[in-house]
Amino acid sequence: MTDWPRTAAPTDPDPSPPGFVSRPAEPVSPAPEPVSGALGSVSGVAPAASGAPGAGRAMKILMFALTGVAAVGGILVGAIGFAMSYDTLSAVALHSWGFSAQLAPWFPVGVDASIVAFLALDLYLVRKGTPWPVLRLAAHTMTGATIWFNASSQGAIAADPVRAVAHGAMPFLFVIGVEAARRLVIQKAKLEAGTASDKVPLHRWLLSPRATPKFYRRMRLYGITSYPEMVRRDQELIAYELWLKRKHGGDLRDATEDERLPMTMAPYGYTVAQALAMPDEQERAAEERQEEAGRRRLEAETRRQLAEANAQAEALRAQGQVETVRAQVEGETGQARAHARAQVTAAERAAALEEQALETAVMAEARARTAAAEHQEAIERRAQAATDREAAELERLAAEERRAAAEADKVAAAEARAIDTQTIAVARRATAEADRAAAEREEAAAETRRVTAETNRRTAEEEARRQAAVAAAEESKKAAAEAERAAAETRRAAAEIERRAVEAEDVAKLKPRERAVRKVARMILTTPDRDPEQLPLAQIMAELAVSSSATASEYRQEAGELLAAGYHGHLL
Repeated sequence: MTDWPRTAAPTDPDPSPPGFVSRPAEPVSPAPEPVSGALGSVSGVAPAASGAPGAGRAMKILMFALTGVAAVGGILVGAIGFAMSYDTLSAVALHSWGFSAQLAPWFPVGVDASIVAFLALDLYLVRKGTPWPVLRLAAHTMTGATIWFNASSQGAIAADPVRAVAHGAMPFLFVIGVEAARRLVIQKAKLEAGTASDKVPLHRWLLSPRATPKFYRRMRLYGITSYPEMVRRDQELIAYELWLKRKHGGDLRDATEDERLPMTMAPYGYTVAQALAMPDEQERAAEERQEEAGRRRLEAETRRQLAEANAQAEALRAQGQVETVRAQVEGETGQARAHARAQVTAAERAAALEEQALETAVMAEARARTAAAEHQEAIERRAQAATDREAAELERLAAEERRAAAEADKVAAAEARAIDTQTIAVARRATAEADRAAAEREEAAAETRRVTAETNRRTAEEEARRQAAVAAAEESKKAAAEAERAAAETRRAAAEIERRAVEAEDVAKLKPRERAVRKVARMILTTPDRDPEQLPLAQIMAELAVSSSATASEYRQEAGELLAAGYHGHLL
């Protein structure tokens, strides 16, 4: 009783029974073969079989011959009709309708030329795929006018109808030929564009007058160009409906909404397989939208973290550059200050040495002048004593003078030695001061080198921190990719659980509300604490496509009660 019904169409490729609605149905309706495209021409002659090349050549020759006969016949009919119409209308226009002798011959030319021009332009627009019905209506109007003109040219039509018909037949035949050519052009254009469609046979309109209009409406509204394909779809739908009645004991009310989808969607051009696959396709589309939204959120979060990491790295890099410049400036400033201090100290010491040397020279000169004055006084005293004494004292005075001279020489030598010793000591002190200044300069240079080394160390640390930041960013990317993979795995597992739950619900023949409550219960199971209040109503409304928050709240409450009763994601 539950076997999949076989349709009456011979091209049904899938006789297997349908599965649950959650499983995508296999396509039942293959692509229809074009029927009208198999025609060789509008004349309705079928092409010869591919296995008979002689018959094919014969058919081509026949078609060529028919085309030639039609073309020659159409030209003859048009020429004869134009000649007869011209002769009749020019005479009537001149004698009966008041046209002048110059304008009367042009009246039939204008009427017939307008018909030919309008019909030719209509055929051209049809061939280009942009037909304008006004042209065809104008051509038919002018054709009716010329038929009337020719038929009434010999007097009242009722008086001699045979004569009237004889004069109006040729224009009518010309229009028939042009309409045949127009039909050929339109059909050929449709065949080339692949839009040619079959017509519903007349016998179907006669034998099924009530169902055929709906049948025809479905074909035209939903672009089904093949009549056999439409028949096969109807047969498939009838067979499915009979199978569904057998499955549910003849009462389709026991069937689920998903099982009744083929009957519901048939007026909209859906096949049985397409209608059965709709719920799965919609669920897959919803899952894909959710996955796409989650992926976009993860990408946005990753971009934000990466931007923060880049900003931190740029800030650290800028801070390192500032510290490097500051250290360089401080080192150069310290070096300049040390150099200036050394120059000032050297200048101060040179000035002090010069002042000391000047004071020493002045003191030595003063002592020399004092010693000379004292010596001169002693000579004067001794000379005075020599004058006062006697000549005996001259020898003693001479000895005394020699002794004084020797003492003066000693004093001068001692003073000279003292001056030399003091100069050497001053020079030694200046050398020591110079050495100390050089040592201070060396110390300042060492301090500058230490500052430079400290700056290099800080630069190396900043580079290490930058590399650590880059490594951290790479780790963040890897962690994001791993999180995305874990999320995809979680979604796949959730989808599998959801599929099994839906299959169990199909087996249990649950109602739509019961299915919705169980789906909300499974959504609650994915929350951290499995608390119904933690599941937002907006998410329930989006998942179940409900517009009322009150309905979503009822679903959540019933789902909480179902979980309290022991529901764990499978059918109780």
